[in-house]
Amino acid sequence: MKTLHLLFKVLKETHTLKIIGVFLAFFFVSAFVIWFKEPEISSYADALWYCYAVVTTVGFGDVSVHTHLARILSVILSVYALVIIAISTGVVVNFFNQLIEFRKENTLNQFIDKMEHLPELSKEELADLSNRVKKYHAAHKSK
Repeated sequence: MKTLHLLFKVLKETHTLKIIGVFLAFFFVSAFVIWFKEPEISSYADALWYCYAVVTTVGFGDVSVHTHLARILSVILSVYALVIIAISTGVVVNFFNQLIEFRKENTLNQFIDKMEHLPELSKEELADLSNRVKKYHAAHKSK
């Protein structure tokens, strides 16, 4: 649940939620237009199912369209979905890369702060610092 909350916060702060919201509106309007114009699709639920198959590129084949308008909307919807997925993925990956970089910088700053105050550290703090340096050295020596 915490991960979903963090993801929601990232998408909100980067305004990606607005982009996704516009896409969802287009999705539901497209389903309505397809349902209204396509004689083979008898219910809005079937139109939603068809749009889902288009967006996910699954293409079940149980519902298909035959009118030019529905086919054009299908193409636009599928391309739009690819763009939305790419944007969303890029935003999330970028956020986590920045988070990792921040943690590295924070750890390095803490280490430098301790190095600057070596004479003031207790024996336990010095031992802890020494162990961290050994672990870091061992981890990077094997690479």
